Amino acid sequence: MLFAIIFTDKPGCGDLRAAHLQAHIDWLEAHQELIPVGGSLRTEPGAVPQGGLWIATAESKAQLEALIQSDPFFIAGLRQRYEILHWSKANDARKVLI
Repeated sequence: MLFAIIFTDKPGCGDLRAAHLQAHIDWLEAHQELIPVGGSLRTEPGAVPQGGLWIATAESKAQLEALIQSDPFFIAGLRQRYEILHWSKANDARKVLI
């Protein structure tokens, strides 16, 4: 199943994000089969990220819940909240790399 996960960071935690960014990126690379697309969300280019977005493939929301809890950003306490949504591609036949 496909999912979109939207993360909101705790306000004022840009330093915490920066301190754990490389560990988070390494973690995403290690889990790229489940999270092929991920990145930060910002109000403007170059602004401090306010959260993130993943497109993920998993058997269940429970599998993603467990995965999220092993993310260095989550462990460090950066995430204020997140929402896991089922996602349907508009044109499943079209394959794209972002």
